[in-house]
Parts: sequence; structure tokens; C-alpha cells
Amino acid sequence: MIGPTHFGGTPFGRSQAELSTGQKLKQVSWGLVLLLVMIASIGLAMLYSAANGSVDPWMSRQGARLIVGLGLMMVVAMTDLRFWLRWAYAFYGFAFLLLVYVEIAGEIGMGAQRWIDFKFFQLQPSEIMKIALVVALARYFHRLDLEDIRRHLPLPLVPPLLLVLLPAGLVLVQPDLGTAGMLILIGGLMFFAAGVRMWKFILIGAAGVAALPIGWGFMHDYQRNRVLTFLNPESDPLGSGYHIMQSKIAFGSGGVLGKGFLMGTQSHLNFLPERQTDFIFTMLAEELGMVGGLTLLCLYALVLLYGILIALRSRNQFGRLLAFGITSSLFLYVFINMAMVMGLIPVVGVPLPLISYGGTSMLSLLMGFGLVQAVSVNRDLKLGQGHGDEG
Repeated sequence: MIGPTHFGGTPFGRSQAELSTGQKLKQVSWGLVLLLVMIASIGLAMLYSAANGSVDPWMSRQGARLIVGLGLMMVVAMTDLRFWLRWAYAFYGFAFLLLVYVEIAGEIGMGAQRWIDFKFFQLQPSEIMKIALVVALARYFHRLDLEDIRRHLPLPLVPPLLLVLLPAGLVLVQPDLGTAGMLILIGGLMFFAAGVRMWKFILIGAAGVAALPIGWGFMHDYQRNRVLTFLNPESDPLGSGYHIMQSKIAFGSGGVLGKGFLMGTQSHLNFLPERQTDFIFTMLAEELGMVGGLTLLCLYALVLLYGILIALRSRNQFGRLLAFGITSSLFLYVFINMAMVMGLIPVVGVPLPLISYGGTSMLSLLMGFGLVQAVSVNRDLKLGQGHGDEG
């Protein structure tokens, strides 16, 4: 639990002097920036391999998005943390309206209605919501006393529960079970960091298990098939079990050192599906082996360590929760994608951060780590627990 700290003064007060741009740049965690660039570079290399040694169609576009994303990250990092505190709910509302718009007039692709087509760019609002949800929950829990959170009365937890469940419900209708689950898990981690007692999680978890038979009836046929395939992939090796069977074959064939860059047979002979998105870690393991996979895991672990340390060093509760929430969402992305392609959980379509091809996911993730950098830059900022949004 990351406990709140009580500061006096105005709701958006500051104990440190205003920082110049040069001072802010010195406060940026450049080691974290380097790690993110290293991971993204591995992603670009794997997209080059996925296209059989060509920069088109994936690597060139992803490289351009990376440059834009890094610029966005630095702009967000230079923004005063009080700005995000003041406009947290407005940011959430904007993301929620985008989700509503998707339900009305979104683009349909691969059987789901998840995108807004801007001709030159396709926006997936659910990725924006993952960041907006963290910002809004950090804002809400920042203004609460720890005793308000921990007391037995559930009333203080109703608003943040709605903040989580409303967008999760909209995403579930698209249908996108994986992203809806991600939103709920991110919300759960934020509740835990804010100090919600464990017995409340157990109670909600028990209620969720009890509701599984009802939820099964509302699931789409392909979602039920994914669960059944997870339990027994060999039951339909050429149908619903094909993806995970090929993924396991590719993993095993990579061995310790891999077959070599551009030399993966399962991927380059088109046995491995969606090798540029969902199953890109499988392709990496086949070509670079266990050593390559562990190297990527170590880079992710270092990013997580940086994020947690930045959260702990923040002198305000909003910054602590914000950095913890963004870092936790990265952990969930990595864990779910890798567990999915190894057959440990059902296939849910969660991308591997900075590795999988995808514009909105990369830009939203880098914006998220721009917020983490903003926490680092403003780590000495003291914020009161005011309820208003005045500045």
C-alpha cells in the first residue's frame, strides 16, 4: 500500500521553487528513457524480421510512431503535475466519450468495433482509457484520507468502482474481453495501492467467481472457444487450437540461443499467426532463443524498477499513485502477453509493450511514461488534499 501524506497549505500548493526547463530536464530519469528506447529498438528489429527482412509495412511505420511517441513523452514530462491533477476527470471524460463514439460509429475490424478511423491514423480509444483511468483514480484517491478508504463503509469506494466498471462495460461490448479485463485489473491494483483492505478484494473476487456461470452465458462463441482451447488445445489442432499449438512449437524450436535473426521457420513459413502483433514474443524466442527472451524480460524488469522507485520518491500521493498505476499497467501487459503466447492463459489479444505493432498502444504507453517522468521531475512537489480543481 502506498499511503497518503498530509500536507498543509492550499490544495495545489508547492513547497519547491518553480523549475526552469533546464532544471526539469535534469530531473528527467534518462536511464528510464534509454531502457524504453532499447525495448522499442528490439521491437523494430522483430518487425523487420516479421516482414522477411523489409522495413515495410511494419517497421517504418512503427519507427515513425516511436519518434512521435518519444516527443509526446517529453512534452508530458515537462508538464506541471498540477495540470494533470486539475484536469484528471476531464481527461477521463474525454476518453469515455471516445469509447461511446466507437460504439456509435467506430470502425469494424476482425469482428470487433474498436477503432476510430482518422484516415491517416486509426485510434483505439480503449488504449487511451487505460491511461485516463489511472490518472482519474490517482486524483480520486489523492483527496481521500486513509481512514476514509479503510473504514468498513463502502460508500467512498463506489465512485472509483464506477470509474472502472463503466468503461470496462463499454469495451466488453465491442467486444474486447482482454482490454476490459485489463481495465479491471489496473483498477484493482490502484485500489490496492490506495490502501483498500484485502478482505474487500476477497469479497469481490468471490462474487466474481460466483458470477462466472452467468458471464459464460453472455460470452460470444469465439470467446468460449478460446477458453475451451486453453483447457485442451489438442482438441482442435487445425482450428481453434492452431494458434497456441504453433506458438508452443516455435517456442520449443528456439532452444537456448535461437535459430538466428531472420531464420525462424515457424514465423517465416507463415505457420505462426499474427507474428507482428500478439505472437511477436514467440517469434523473438524462436529466432533469439531463451537468451533473447530473458534479455527482453530483464529490460522490462528494469523499467518496472525505475517506475516503482519514482513512485516511492514522490512526496505527494497523486504522484505516487500515478507512477505506480502506469508501471503496474506495463507489468500487466507484459505478463498477460507472455503468458498468453506460452499457453498459460487463454488468448486475449493483449499486445507486448513497445514490441508489438500498433500505433495507439505505443503512443499511449509512451504518454503514460511521460506521466511517470512528470512525477520524477516534480518529485518534491507537495500537494494538499483539496476537493476542488482550482489552481
